[in-house]
Amino acid sequence: MARYIIKLPDLGEGLTEGEIVAWHVAPGQAIREEDPLVDVMTEKATIELPSPVAGTVVAIHGTPGERRPVGSELVELDVAGEGNVPEAEAPAAILRFPPAQPLARPPAAVAREKERERPTPRALGVEPLGPGAAAAARAAETIRVAPMARRPGEKPLASPAVRRRAWDHGIALQFVPGTGPAGRITQHDLERFVAGGATPMPAAAPALALREGVEDVPVIGLRRAIAEHLEQAKRRIPHFTYVEEVDVTALEDLRAQLNATYAEREHLTLLPFLMRAIVSAVAVHPQVNARYDDENGVLHRHAAVHIGVATQTAGGLLVPVARHAEALDLWQSAAAARRLSETARAGKAARDELGGSTITITSLGRLGGIAATPIINHPEVAIVGVNRIVERPVVRATAHGAQIVVRKIMNLSSSFDHRIVDGWEAASFIQSVKDLLEQPALLFLS
Repeated sequence: MARYIIKLPDLGEGLTEGEIVAWHVAPGQAIREEDPLVDVMTEKATIELPSPVAGTVVAIHGTPGERRPVGSELVELDVAGEGNVPEAEAPAAILRFPPAQPLARPPAAVAREKERERPTPRALGVEPLGPGAAAAARAAETIRVAPMARRPGEKPLASPAVRRRAWDHGIALQFVPGTGPAGRITQHDLERFVAGGATPMPAAAPALALREGVEDVPVIGLRRAIAEHLEQAKRRIPHFTYVEEVDVTALEDLRAQLNATYAEREHLTLLPFLMRAIVSAVAVHPQVNARYDDENGVLHRHAAVHIGVATQTAGGLLVPVARHAEALDLWQSAAAARRLSETARAGKAARDELGGSTITITSLGRLGGIAATPIINHPEVAIVGVNRIVERPVVRATAHGAQIVVRKIMNLSSSFDHRIVDGWEAASFIQSVKDLLEQPALLFLS
């Protein structure tokens, strides 16, 4: 046997460290080439590092939440054949596992080995069950592997990689039994659940039952990065928020007509119309399409419009960037927004897609509420917030006098850096956006 040491690689230009989010291996575990080792976060991108070789894990270095420099050791393996460390330089960690003793196996690995060694029904002289009974047997087996019950409403524990795979399969993790520490859902648990096809329902909570206990959740990984970024933005930027209502009745009618007429093209939501309106408005109000270097006292006003689109993911809020939105038409804007949100939610957004925006759009969709006070994406100076569309009675002047009509109304709740953007400038910018959204035909002239 030889020693093979896996180090934290340089995952991007300028990267000096990475944060350990979750381990997929434990000392004593036998792994294959390309098996996942650890989830590492750099800035806001979480990357799953695979093993370049097969072997047995001797030691792992670092705990979840710990930041380690590029080039530092992550995993030590015993491998067959040649390793990448001279025998004289092999770390002393090998003494933890004397050759005369079998290596300790993690519970999940032992369970998998026992599963493979279990005799099949045919080997025991028993005919396989019918389709219905076989499905029931698989469901029962799925439930039996859950040594720890999950209370109703309790958040399931799982690594970002497991959450991404569950998302791809359309599986709600609260229904997946976990066999890891503290009921953590492992990749094997998810694979077993997918293969079994079982959906065990959570037990009903007793009426008016007392609930005890406090769950301590470490703020690490993406959640810590979000917390630090928003804390910096709120501390350094004097925010002010401007709210305006927009009549989007004509826009919604046009959007429905375009989707029906051009069904083969990219489906249009409200977002691409807003992106085009912002592109047109910042041409008149360049002060809001900027990044402020407050340490050096320099405002960088950009000709290009790189629009950040705040996207909620399983791990937290990400802001992928639609670059050069000024060069995208309505359908290209829709395609860019859709692709960015899909890659962000799948955890596959590239590092250069998560930075460099000059202005950001944030929306809670149907949960958008009446108004909000969004936090600016530092070092930008403006963020445009979208609230939900509701039907409201509105007084409108007609040829026959004032009448009350039902219109589709949406509020824009936008925040600005008051060091750079004055109230008049902010209001003028939002009024320009409003005019374009209320008369959407103008978007095709810009």
